[in-house]
Amino acid sequence: MAKYYENSTVFNYSWEQVTQGFWNRYPNPFSSHVLSEDTVSREIRNGKLHSKRLLTKTNRVPKWGERFFKAKSVNIVEESVVDPKERTLVTYTRNIGFNKIMSVVEQVVYKSLPDHPGKTIAIRSAWIDSSVYGFGTAIRAFGLDRFKKNCAKTVDGFNFVLQHMFPNHPAALAAASASTTKDHHGSKAQKLREAAKHASDHMKAKAEHLVQNLSVKG
Repeated sequence: MAKYYENSTVFNYSWEQVTQGFWNRYPNPFSSHVLSEDTVSREIRNGKLHSKRLLTKTNRVPKWGERFFKAKSVNIVEESVVDPKERTLVTYTRNIGFNKIMSVVEQVVYKSLPDHPGKTIAIRSAWIDSSVYGFGTAIRAFGLDRFKKNCAKTVDGFNFVLQHMFPNHPAALAAASASTTKDHHGSKAQKLREAAKHASDHMKAKAEHLVQNLSVKG
């Protein structure tokens, strides 16, 4: 039986700010497991922005799992829908490799926190499954544990991006004064991710522009 996981995170930024930050999540100091991101398609349908992106992530596994997971990376499809009228951003993510060994399907809904328009809540749901006979239970448990750890990295990375995009925001100022984390920029991997980011900046800027225009029209 598939493992189900759900959690929620509150970002101390408005829905508009979180939506803008969504397109600029990578790279960040917490995303070393994300190797690349590419936009496959982006279009407006019925006043909503539909996007599809392909991400490549590392696929580190314990020794016992190496017999099942030979590749060092895995491809992920991320589909998203921005609805400026309802003020929601919904993402659907799934792996497109090794599905029989382990499949991970995730949905995240970003929306304004009720009674707190300056904050955004992200509700995350995930299903982890494996059909490997005799090892399914162990693989599902491993997948769930890794997913939880990556969720923590995702939240830390997203907050890092938001703090740098909106440095004068109260949440960013508070984080800057309280932070004692050292920034490990300058590594070769980080430079490669920064180069990849520059290559996709144009598409991200275009997406942000579309979202802003849709918000104004809505």
